[in-house]
Amino acid sequence: MDPHEIYEAIVAGRIDQIQALIREALEEGILPLEILSKHLTPGMGAVGDRFERQEYFLPDMLAAAEAMKRAMEVLQPHLTEGDLEPRGIVVAGTVQGDLHDIGKNLVCMMLEGGGFKVRDLGTNVPADRFLDAAQREGADIIAMSALISTTKKNMGNIVRELRAAGVQGHPKVMIGGAPITQEFCDEIEADGYAPDAAAAVRKAKVLLGQG
Repeated sequence: MDPHEIYEAIVAGRIDQIQALIREALEEGILPLEILSKHLTPGMGAVGDRFERQEYFLPDMLAAAEAMKRAMEVLQPHLTEGDLEPRGIVVAGTVQGDLHDIGKNLVCMMLEGGGFKVRDLGTNVPADRFLDAAQREGADIIAMSALISTTKKNMGNIVRELRAAGVQGHPKVMIGGAPITQEFCDEIEADGYAPDAAAAVRKAKVLLGQG
């Protein structure tokens, strides 16, 4: 097989084909790490680039993310712990008072596709859960989402509590969501703002000195 088919399947979001392609590549002796680093991860990167150029839209992103998830279900047992060294560890969640999760879920999937280890705390997450999880996981980034304008103030509360607590590792804080702007990010002194899931991957890399 041509392993580039794996890249193309991710980019096209071919959910029904990707697992068979991964199995075929493994049977032909293609190294698991090569499949991940040369085909899967670059495929997700291309999806993000196309989204930012407005060539792709939300359904395309969701299909690609699901294809990546299914690919990893087959590939992960063949990877060693060393192979899976993440770009960084992200603790993510929607802030307290907000139950929206579609955007947050997509950000988590795109971050995982981009090589990050993600601990998704879900929705309606209070400040202490963000802080506890960040310390427990050794997080490099806390990623917070808000879709309701009245709940975005909780992001500022979390930033203040984080700085006051001096959480071990001093994780960066990245925020996003419909009512969030760069101006609001600056106001609460968060480290980064991303308007969408593709931008979140790029911003996370920049925050960790990888972009």
